[in-house]
Amino acid sequence: MSGIYSSVNTIWVLLGAALVFFMQAGFAMVETGFTRAKNTGNIIMKNLMDFAIGTPIFWLLGFGLMFGGASGLIGGFDPLVRGDYSSILPDGVPLPAFLIFQTVFCATAATIVSGAMAERTKFSSYCIYSLIISAVVYPISGHWIWGGGWLQQLGFHDFAGSTAVHMVGGVSALIGAKILGPRIGKYDKNGKPKAILGHNLALGALGVFILWFCWFGFNGGSTVSATGDDVLFSMGNIFVTTNLAAACAAVTTMAITWIRYKKPDVSMTLNGALGGLVAVTAGCDVVSPTGAALIGIIAAAVMVFGIEFIDKVLKIDDPVGAIGVHGICGALGALLTGFFSQDEGIFYGHGFSFLGAQALGVVSVIAWVTVTMTTVFLVIKKTIGLRVSREEEIKGLDLEEHGLVSSYADFMPMVNITSLKDEERTPLAVSVDEAVLVQRKPTSMAGDVKMTKVVIIIKQSKFEKVKAAMNQIGITGMTVTNVLGCGMQKGVGEYYRGIPVEMNLLPKLKVEFVVCKTPVDLVIDTAKKALYTGHIGDGKIFVYDVENVVKVRTGEEGYNALQDEE
Repeated sequence: MSGIYSSVNTIWVLLGAALVFFMQAGFAMVETGFTRAKNTGNIIMKNLMDFAIGTPIFWLLGFGLMFGGASGLIGGFDPLVRGDYSSILPDGVPLPAFLIFQTVFCATAATIVSGAMAERTKFSSYCIYSLIISAVVYPISGHWIWGGGWLQQLGFHDFAGSTAVHMVGGVSALIGAKILGPRIGKYDKNGKPKAILGHNLALGALGVFILWFCWFGFNGGSTVSATGDDVLFSMGNIFVTTNLAAACAAVTTMAITWIRYKKPDVSMTLNGALGGLVAVTAGCDVVSPTGAALIGIIAAAVMVFGIEFIDKVLKIDDPVGAIGVHGICGALGALLTGFFSQDEGIFYGHGFSFLGAQALGVVSVIAWVTVTMTTVFLVIKKTIGLRVSREEEIKGLDLEEHGLVSSYADFMPMVNITSLKDEERTPLAVSVDEAVLVQRKPTSMAGDVKMTKVVIIIKQSKFEKVKAAMNQIGITGMTVTNVLGCGMQKGVGEYYRGIPVEMNLLPKLKVEFVVCKTPVDLVIDTAKKALYTGHIGDGKIFVYDVENVVKVRTGEEGYNALQDEE
């Protein structure tokens, strides 16, 4: 049997499968970073279950429905993939390699929905949805496009899955988010959207870079071959077009948000790169580098305004922009292939028939997903329920769905690590007074010396300058705390994903110290000189009277407790 298989082709397909699998990590990081910390564990769990549930169900049912049989509408029923698929296998690639390659694509379509329905969906309901889309919804429309179905026979071209994978996930996300309803606090009583900021932009950015990297396997691996001069040229061209579309889309998104929101929006620009990748996926093998760049630019513009339309007009709450990135850009990518394909596109002198086939494929798949997923989500809603309770949503899905107090150990509440109750502990052998001997030092100044607490709220960037200035006037002891707050200006007027951020809390430092030897006026004057720029946000200085200070180790009080050791 070894003679009929190609080592190079098989390794290339398996490498592509591994990269597409790793996209699950990218999606998990994007969704986690763009949502709130109290739902982190829940999102990770959903992304894990998308793949864990999707893998066996695609093996049991989905693969047969997608690639079995000769019908134009649906494949065959082939549990455990035991049929003969030699007629559809790529040259030199064994069935197991092709099976795992298609499995990871199926899981990608399922996981797209997680982000749009984040922070309010029941975990059990989500698992049921994930099973159904992997078992039936994705495989049947995938059969139309890739399994020899009627769209493939009409000449519909979707090389790596703008429609078959991303649009299926994006439309499902749209329906799920609409039926689910917005998160608590997303819209005011007048229907105006409010910004709900993600808790970790660094995680979101990491996820985007992972996805960008893995997309070379998503698109490049879809050649399912790595032999022959034509294929080798195509592989290189696919890498170039994939990368160009993503980069041009990111730059375009940055420029649009810079103009519209006065500053370049980070999270929207990250979405822009993904939108370019999704859009070029359909035609990455048939468009030129110039065409790919234009596809990225167009996709970015449509995505930005599409996300705003979904959020502000349709009032559909999509925390991570999955509908705009995957749904809108997925459909757009298939349509733009009808214009930019070098073989059949309108811009290369060909007629409208190919564009018509592309449009028909997009509309048909949208209709299929809309009908099936609306039914699925409504049935779930009417039976076991789709959404968590108001109390569960406010507390966070990590706690209520998984018993996870926090996904971040440093923010875990303090837990008593001993099981002994206070009354069950062994009594102390001696009293506190006997155990802690306090040697009082003689007082060098009168006990009625005035003590004053000074609290300064400053920008983080000013701390070193303030500390140095305080040291120069003899103040060496201070307490410094990271805080969030805003003054009378109510924070900085910023936008998050095109929505004004209300009451923006800014990161500040709170510096506290008690003085008695150093004149308070000198402290205030020194601090003002160190902080002053003349602009809003220079800081505030608060002055309080202090009744007493006690040094625990020695028992000294008042003035003496504040002095350095001789």
